Amino acid sequence: MKLKPLTLAMMSLAVPGLAAADELAKMQQDPNNWVMPAGNYANHRYSELTQINKDNVKDLNMAWSFSTGVLRGHEGNALVMDGTMYVHTAFPNIVFALDLNNDGAIKWKYEPKQNYDETVPVMCCDTVNRGLSYGDGKIFLNQADTTLVALNATDGSVVWSDKRDDPKRGATSTAAAHVFKDKVLVGISGGEFGVRGYIQAYDLDGNTLYKAYSTGPDEEMLIDPAKTTSMLKPVGKDSSLKTWQGDQWKIGGGTTWGWYSYDPDLDMFYYGNGNPSTWNPVQRPGDNKWTMSLFGRDLDTGMAKWVYQMTPFDEWDYDGVNEVILAEQKVRGKMHKTAVHFDRNGFGYTMDRETGELLVAEKFDPAVNWSNGVNLKTGLHDRVAKYSTARNGEDVNTTGICPAALGTKDQQPAAYSPRTGLYYVPTNHVCMDYEPFEVEYVAGQPYVGATLSMYPAPGGTHLGNFIAWDARVGKIVWSNPERFSVWSGALATASDVVFYGTLEGYLKAVDAQTGRELYRFKTPSGIIGNVNTYKHGGKQYVSILSGVGGWAGIGMAIPSLENDSDGLGAVGAYKALSSWTNLGGVLSVFSL
Repeated sequence: MKLKPLTLAMMSLAVPGLAAADELAKMQQDPNNWVMPAGNYANHRYSELTQINKDNVKDLNMAWSFSTGVLRGHEGNALVMDGTMYVHTAFPNIVFALDLNNDGAIKWKYEPKQNYDETVPVMCCDTVNRGLSYGDGKIFLNQADTTLVALNATDGSVVWSDKRDDPKRGATSTAAAHVFKDKVLVGISGGEFGVRGYIQAYDLDGNTLYKAYSTGPDEEMLIDPAKTTSMLKPVGKDSSLKTWQGDQWKIGGGTTWGWYSYDPDLDMFYYGNGNPSTWNPVQRPGDNKWTMSLFGRDLDTGMAKWVYQMTPFDEWDYDGVNEVILAEQKVRGKMHKTAVHFDRNGFGYTMDRETGELLVAEKFDPAVNWSNGVNLKTGLHDRVAKYSTARNGEDVNTTGICPAALGTKDQQPAAYSPRTGLYYVPTNHVCMDYEPFEVEYVAGQPYVGATLSMYPAPGGTHLGNFIAWDARVGKIVWSNPERFSVWSGALATASDVVFYGTLEGYLKAVDAQTGRELYRFKTPSGIIGNVNTYKHGGKQYVSILSGVGGWAGIGMAIPSLENDSDGLGAVGAYKALSSWTNLGGVLSVFSL
């Protein structure tokens, strides 16, 4: 039998059967490594390392760097395990294993063979990939063409692979695979092409265990009409089908391209899904359940324990795919196992992750104007009629909607510090004009049906903020304005230093309590990747992928997009970005 590599921490704790049961549960406790996309199952993006602190962070220097050789947008972050760093790229989704014991030498390289002409033209909002996962001695790559590949972590050889969908119909993959316990979870992208969203679970040997759709019949959604709840009440039979016109649910979107989290004690995993197709709400009357929703599911069976729809009958493309962060906090005088989610619609939600009870729902940018607030008893918004694109109708330009379609926060993940009890959130500060028009569904062709323009929110020229949020009460503690949207994932540390990147390319460090800037360094390209940290040879390092692109940088990633409304409105809003940075995928690593 070939033994898979264990960390030293794992080996000291190993007992018969433990590694097989949940290897990652122990591995994530070692702060010297970074073994999964968010650092731990709870999506904290938090490190116990303290060598870099508020007093000495000003002395950070570039330790080394690595060019990926790919020019498009680089989201996600590297993994680090016992002297090896695993780095990914945007399409064509190359994977590098770098030897930290040998000056970052390339141990192995894997380059998938994907059909460019079939895949890239149907990738919405750049050719990004959000990273790698590890489990059972394997590195898991979720390729753009929907192939999930398991690579031998030692030599990069393919252990198994499975192509689960078809780019010819608009289905692609941009999210990381997530390994929880003994399962690998993957979602699907393509809501702008009428793809019906789902999550698919594999065992570590590549066998499909279950598939749960976002819309449609109960049995295909893995929903129990009597036991699955929403707002603490059973959802009832055909809860999705009743909210769509005819068979529209079959091309209804609700794609699952975001971040997932897992609670081992409850054996439940959590995620959100995206917009209903098309973007023209007039063509799809009804609540369009269960798009724009958060799910809490049983990991072993995939059955939904609870579901909550944040934006019923979406009229603005407020995808709900952003991460769900798990913590234990006191809300209104009672301790809860919380699930916190910063939605594209501009509201920060705090829920009880065991029951699905809605505890807090407040705006995390004061500019949000499409809703006056959320009723905590019904979970519904008090919508402002003026900003309803459905009410105003097709071929009518509804102006001044805040936030824009890319939301008050898109996929760029927040961090949580158990020390401060606060969430550190990269945000957009962008509004829009939105004109829906009739569109016909054709497989593999864009199914959008709206023209957008975007611009800074009223009261300033800045397009982003980096904020600290108290999810117990739903309040901003401090807020730092940024020239452009903060499209980078954050990192919090036990020394109360918080890191994030900017679209101009700056890596920044701020004081977790006050937001005071402590450090900045200009990397070679704009940052849409996520900051992480690790320790090697007794020294703490901070790493970040730079490489401008993504939705905000799509005008630079695809220079042929020239009109302000191109890139679903992003080209006009971020036109000035080209004055600050340029394309290029580079991993930058810093130390004292």
